[in-house]
Amino acid sequence: MSLNMSLVGQKTDPLTFAYQWKDAVLYALGVGAKIDELAFLNDADGPKVLPTFAVVPSFDALIAVTSKLGANPLMVVHGEQTVNLLRPIAPAGKLVTTAEVTGIYDKGKGALCVVKAETRDGDGEAVFENVFSIFVRGAGGFGGERGPETPKNDPPEGAEPAFSVTETTAAEQAALYRLSGDLNPLHINPQFAKMAGFDRPILHGLCTYGFAGRAVLKTLCGGDPSRFKSFSARFSGVVFPGDSLTTRGWDLGGGRFAIQTTTGDGRTVLSNSVAEVA
Repeated sequence: MSLNMSLVGQKTDPLTFAYQWKDAVLYALGVGAKIDELAFLNDADGPKVLPTFAVVPSFDALIAVTSKLGANPLMVVHGEQTVNLLRPIAPAGKLVTTAEVTGIYDKGKGALCVVKAETRDGDGEAVFENVFSIFVRGAGGFGGERGPETPKNDPPEGAEPAFSVTETTAAEQAALYRLSGDLNPLHINPQFAKMAGFDRPILHGLCTYGFAGRAVLKTLCGGDPSRFKSFSARFSGVVFPGDSLTTRGWDLGGGRFAIQTTTGDGRTVLSNSVAEVA
């Protein structure tokens, strides 16, 4: 499989995302928000916007890049995700995203494509940035650089977590989350899922990421999005709709917390993850 290495250093055209409060609420419901999080569901409250909603306006930029990568869609998986928040996201408005491929790296059994997307509001003020890491299975071994190693953010050995939140995803969770823009049939079509090597459709990694982000927001930020600064996570396991998710956080000091999310049967699905809060 030959990847389009000329993408490195290229920027996408600016992509505009216009949204209303209903889009923010739909995303919140898609990542499991409950009635006790009413400020994120009620237009009379703005509503407040979950910080991890930042992945939604940037998603088209990611698609624009991966469509030119030259990879078999069945072999592409989302490897890691980082969101850096510069200020809270407005409940409605217009956001403009420009993305750049910062590197395509040879990881042996696969290739890693790293995309950085910067998003500004209609006045040109920076709001947030995303870093998407896309892993292409079977595309490695082309003799390229391995790329920088991701810093280790494992929970401190033997330490008790500062918080633990357990929730159960709905059987319809993937069907609901995909309405925020990720229409990959892997998450809804049983036949496509089997072609990709899964018994049934799997939950979006970014949906699991949103569940974990809500846990961080609720326990470490008191539900205040202005205190949520960044969240980096590695997608290390598969979640099926209906699985329970337990997100734990360990205090690393200085407002940094190691984050780990596991399923009810003990599989780790978000690892080497860290959240930064104020």
